[in-house]
Amino acid sequence: MIIEQIYTGCLAQGAYYIESNGEVAIIDPLREVQDYIDSAAKNNAKIKYIFETHFHADFVSGHVTLAEKTGADIVFGPTAETNFNAIIAEDNQVFKVGDITITVLHTPGHTMESTCYLLKDENGKDHALFSGDTLFLGDVGRPDLAQKGDITEKDLAGFLFDSLRTKVMTLADEVIVYPAHGAGSACGKNLSKETVGTIGNQKETNYALRANMTKEEFVKEVTDGLLPPPAYFPLNVKLNKEGYKSIDEVIKNSEKPLSVKDFEIIANETGAVILDVRHQTEFVKGFIPQSIFIGIDGGFAPWVGALIKDIKQPILLVAPEGREEDTITRLSRVGFDNVLGYLEGSFAAWQKAGKEVDTLISVSVQVLEDKIKENAIVFDARKPGEYASEHIVGVKNTPLDFLNDHISEFPEKGDFYVYCGGGYRSVIAASILKARGIHNVIDVAGGYAAIRNSNIERTAAVCPSTLK
Repeated sequence: MIIEQIYTGCLAQGAYYIESNGEVAIIDPLREVQDYIDSAAKNNAKIKYIFETHFHADFVSGHVTLAEKTGADIVFGPTAETNFNAIIAEDNQVFKVGDITITVLHTPGHTMESTCYLLKDENGKDHALFSGDTLFLGDVGRPDLAQKGDITEKDLAGFLFDSLRTKVMTLADEVIVYPAHGAGSACGKNLSKETVGTIGNQKETNYALRANMTKEEFVKEVTDGLLPPPAYFPLNVKLNKEGYKSIDEVIKNSEKPLSVKDFEIIANETGAVILDVRHQTEFVKGFIPQSIFIGIDGGFAPWVGALIKDIKQPILLVAPEGREEDTITRLSRVGFDNVLGYLEGSFAAWQKAGKEVDTLISVSVQVLEDKIKENAIVFDARKPGEYASEHIVGVKNTPLDFLNDHISEFPEKGDFYVYCGGGYRSVIAASILKARGIHNVIDVAGGYAAIRNSNIERTAAVCPSTLK
């Protein structure tokens, strides 16, 4: 038996390759599916089933394409409805894969069709639980994404409580837990950085699995502090329910090198967002006016989804040379398929052509320290939990996730400063502000990591887990 976790850091997402005696099951595949096909072929195995734990909101799964290319059956849990052929399994239905079995455990709560898959080894012993977004390490799935009709987030949280107590916590302590996400995902609040655990460990450490916890306590704690989900989430759910283009077709249509002249014409004629994905240290030195920075080497795809929002938005790329296809692939993972092309020769070509260039002032923490003594205006672009745990005294929190809700709060005149955790998100925020015509923004290089090593007055550090 082979179990391989295929973890994608920028999505904080885990897909799974399971093989036994020449047959393969894939759980929650990424949209680019060739690696799964190649792995099976290398081992002279055949992909038999594609198991989906639920309709994912934060990424476009590869189930439709993988089924088309391999003939494998797509399996969803009870109550799922799709626009393509799929097995809608019954609770406790068993699927055989080589010498092992995979049992369907319907666990509604995160969504109504949410399902865990229990793998039993060749001896029939419970071995591993592929828990989807029902159970994470350190957390459980947020219960507000599938509100519909009369079903509220509190109702969903109650369903999740029952699912965990009757289907998950009854498993033996040594059963391995393979979740769909880790730290950084917006599908939960306090996910661990670890990506593999056990039922026993989660019973000991996961706040949501506390012994003697009442349903009322669970509902309150699981729903407390939930931030609004990113706007692109329902659009990804729709794609996962209804189907989508093959990623091969998306790359073919999008990977178009454009001259400076053509790039400029298309930008003017289409209203496309110019998305610059170079490193932030390169971006601040010079960029195309009104372009938005979201660096490919950060939490790229989720930030695109959170900030651009409309997956049909036309996009023009400024990417490091040689990374154009990589960028297009990562965009497609969250449903952004409408890339019109990329600037051939990257930003250097734009400069060489003598086109207008904008820059962003970025200063060190030492400079910020001096400016704060002069009563400089400063904004914190981190998430509310980061801000609450520790921040510069007197500084306002304007989270990048919800920057558009705070636009009116930034001064029109006089310099102001923006920092984040390490310098990535503050440049994103500054690029958006400049695109909106707010040019008096100054980035703080190094972010709060550098601020901690300065003499700038900060609030006392509070452990995030103690915050209510």
